Amino acid sequence: MFLLVRVWLLLLFLHTLTLAALARRGRRNVLFIMADDLRPSLGCYGDSVVKSPNIDQLASKSQVFLNTYAQQALCAPSRASMLTSRRPDTTRVYDFNSYWRDQSGNYTTLPQYFKSSGYFTASVGKIFHPGISSNFSDDYPYSWSIPAYHPPSFHYEKKKLCKGDDGKLHVNLLCAVNVTEQPGGTLPDLESTEEAVRLLKSWANNDAPFFLAVGFHKPHIPFRIPQEYLSLYPIENMTLAPDPNVPEFLPPVAYNPWTDIRGRDDVQKLNVSFPYGPIPKDFQLRIRQHYFAAVSYMDAQVGRLLSSLDALGLADDTMVVFTSDHGWSLGEHGEWAKFSNFNVATQVPLMFYVPGITIPRDQLGESTFPFIDILTQPKYRFKNDKVRRNVVELVDVFPTVASMAGLRAPEHCADVSFQEELCTEGDNLAHTFRRRERGKDEEAIAYSQYPRPADTPQVNSDVPDLKDVKVMGYSLRSWDYRYTLWLGYNPKTFQVNVSDVHAGELYILADDPGEDKNIYSDLEQSVVIKKLSTLPRVG
Repeated sequence: MFLLVRVWLLLLFLHTLTLAALARRGRRNVLFIMADDLRPSLGCYGDSVVKSPNIDQLASKSQVFLNTYAQQALCAPSRASMLTSRRPDTTRVYDFNSYWRDQSGNYTTLPQYFKSSGYFTASVGKIFHPGISSNFSDDYPYSWSIPAYHPPSFHYEKKKLCKGDDGKLHVNLLCAVNVTEQPGGTLPDLESTEEAVRLLKSWANNDAPFFLAVGFHKPHIPFRIPQEYLSLYPIENMTLAPDPNVPEFLPPVAYNPWTDIRGRDDVQKLNVSFPYGPIPKDFQLRIRQHYFAAVSYMDAQVGRLLSSLDALGLADDTMVVFTSDHGWSLGEHGEWAKFSNFNVATQVPLMFYVPGITIPRDQLGESTFPFIDILTQPKYRFKNDKVRRNVVELVDVFPTVASMAGLRAPEHCADVSFQEELCTEGDNLAHTFRRRERGKDEEAIAYSQYPRPADTPQVNSDVPDLKDVKVMGYSLRSWDYRYTLWLGYNPKTFQVNVSDVHAGELYILADDPGEDKNIYSDLEQSVVIKKLSTLPRVG
């Protein structure tokens, strides 16, 4: 009898192990790819200039969200918001000098949630903004199973490595280089791709699910990129932004004086006046040329990563997410960089490849992501069959990734959620993968915000420290309009004064898609304040 009991216990134990192994195999791996400062200047978003074949190929097998918006157009706040699924007024991260776990609450992050669910989580490149805003550790060990990897060559990103017209080395904005002449003969995104591929190879025959986050540094400035990518964009084919002038009725508080690029050696030589410039037109063309080339260079790294995923037999079991932290102005409204509430600064690409859902199961097993070298394969064509046009936000990413990977999505946060470690202030978009979009959703709103130290452009207007914030610009972005109120803000109490209206913006996008004609009047304030009242309360 005792022997029989032991046999039954052994069989039960083996059965439990078998179920656990099957459960692990049933969960999707996640490859989470984030670009830096990438607006939707991609072929799959209708851009006829930019050459992005590998991301376009990914989009052709993904569900693509055409109108996705960041919650703040600055790296640290946007990444903290996206990865915790909390808005900046909840994370209280508005600058580079605040860590949400100290500043507001011990919020669970997207990778931390997967780690607690049995996933091996790893970070390569720039996922969280490094430094104070991620506790000088990229939020390790909370979010990651191993310490985050940062490419060693990034150490040289702000060094004198850019050859100028005088033959000397400078800290330039425009910095197309011969890679073999760079320290170590490499660049940060090349190193990050190699490390990510190494990790994928180590997991190829492992049943345990993984969450691999890969953050590429480009097209963030400086444009230190392989010089051969400039050949894709002959300068004689470049054009200026369609609206290169500062709008006549733009409130001064809304303007971004692009101080980050003013500090580069090549821009300083131009002797551009502060705060409105403008930059000489020939240099504007070169900035646009280098940005587009940086996008194509980053696209090649995405292609190498996806082709390795494919070659290792992981593409059939791995969900791929591609997005960016925010956009970047390329001369629109006389602005450069991010640091504003304009759509060119807040809009980002967002796409989800989910095997068996966005690509039919009968196509699995075939070559999914063959690498396309745009330098030698200039002709390619892809079609997006699965697109969503209604407005979504980056706070929607966390619950959607969790749900599509087979985990339970976090519940919605309460009005005041500083004590709640796990909840979402976004929407779970999983339902959109199963049903067709029924036309325009006029109630879909994206909320963005940006802090300012004063009503007029200052040297610290782009990235004010929290203690210096006096005004907060709150934006509502719908299918039809973008509406912004610039309101008084108290950084000590984290409270906004809705009766202290400094300025406003209203753009009707059907007539003014470039946001060049501000038709704001005081009469519409109640519309924004009513919408803002639906957000979780802060302070």
